[in-house]
Amino acid sequence: MNKTLDHRSPAEVGERLRLAREAARITQASAAAAANVARTTLIAIEQGQRKIRMDELLCLTKQYGTSINALFRREAIHIDLTTKFRNARAPANAAVEAAARLLTDLASAEAELEDLLGIDRVRNYPRQHLILPGDVRVQAEQDAFEVRQWLGLGRGPVPDVETLLELEFGVRVFVRTVDSRISGLYAFDDAVGACMLFNATHPRSRRNCAAAHELGHLISKRDESEALLDESSDHARDGRYADTFARAFLTPARSVMRKFQQITVGSSHLSRRHVIVMAYAFAISHEAMVRRLEELKLVREGTWDWFNGHGGITEAQTRQVLGEAAFEEIYATSGQEPISLRLNVLAAEAWKRELLSEGQLARLLGLDRVELRKILDALDADPVEADEALDLHG
Repeated sequence: MNKTLDHRSPAEVGERLRLAREAARITQASAAAAANVARTTLIAIEQGQRKIRMDELLCLTKQYGTSINALFRREAIHIDLTTKFRNARAPANAAVEAAARLLTDLASAEAELEDLLGIDRVRNYPRQHLILPGDVRVQAEQDAFEVRQWLGLGRGPVPDVETLLELEFGVRVFVRTVDSRISGLYAFDDAVGACMLFNATHPRSRRNCAAAHELGHLISKRDESEALLDESSDHARDGRYADTFARAFLTPARSVMRKFQQITVGSSHLSRRHVIVMAYAFAISHEAMVRRLEELKLVREGTWDWFNGHGGITEAQTRQVLGEAAFEEIYATSGQEPISLRLNVLAAEAWKRELLSEGQLARLLGLDRVELRKILDALDADPVEADEALDLHG
C-alpha cells in the first residue's frame, strides 16, 4: 500500500473521492468504468468499506479533473507574516518587507507539504522566560544555561543552532539569500508556529550567532516579531537579553575560560591565531569570540577594536591557521543548501509519492528547476531506500 494512503483512513479517502466525483458531475457508473472496477466496488470505496489501490486512485483523480495533491490538501493555511514586522522595533524598509514575504511563502509551503503528507508538526519549544526587573544579562545567562541543560548539551559547543532549532524544537527554519544587512527574521503565527529566516550570504559562524539570538527571542518575546539588522543599535531590554542569551548559549563562561587557558598556555600576548582557534572551537565569528573574552575579563576591554585598527583578522590568515576544509565548514558562504534538512525530507517524500510534479515542487519551494533537480538527483542516488528491510511500517 502506498504511504500516501497509509496515512489516511479509508473513510476519509472515500469521502474526499465522493465529493470530488460529485463536484465533477460524474456518475458512479462512469467513475467505476474509468477505474476498471465494478460500481459496487466504487460504492464500497466511497463508503470507506474498501481500501483503494494507488492505480485506481490515479485513474479516478484523472477522471475527476483533479490531482492527489488537491484531493488530500487540507483547508489552505493563510498567513501573512509581513504585517507582523510593521510594528516591529527594527525600522521597516523594503528589504525587511521582501524578506518577510519570502518567510511567509516558505512557511506556507512547508505547512502545505505537511498537510499533503498527513504530518502534524510537533512543537517542542523551551518554556517561556519573561524578562523580569533587574539585570537582563544575569537573567539571560541563567536562562541560556537552563536551556542547554534541558537539551543535554552540557558545556560543549553548538556548531549548528539552525538544525537544533528545526529538529529539536520544531521551529520552521529557512536559509535563503536576502539583503546583506539582514541577519535574521523571527515571527510567530498561531497557524504555523515559530518561523525564522537566516541569510544564506552570511557564513555559518555568523548565522550561528543570529540563530542563537533568535532562540533568545523565542524564549523571552515569543509572540513578537523581530528583524535582526546589522546596522541596528538595539539597546532595548529584550534586545540586550537576546544578545546576552546568544553569547551565553554559544559560549558558556566556564567552557570559554577552560579553552582560553588551554590555547594561550605559555603565551604572554593574545594573537590572531589564538582568536582564530577559539572562534572555530565555538563555531562563531572572530568578533563575537573576542567580545566574549572581553566580557569575561579574559582580555582587556577594547581588544577587538585594537585588532580592527591593526588590519583585522583576514580570511587568508584564517585559512592558513585552520586549513581549507575547516575554513569552508565555518566561514565560507558558498555551497549553501537551498532548503533546510526537514524541508528537504518533506519535498523528497512528496516527490516519491508522486503527489507533486517537479514543476509544482519548484514553484512551491521558490526554487528554479536546476536547484530542485539537484535535490531530486541526490534522492535518486540512494539505492537502498526502496528495500523492504527498511520499511518503517513492516
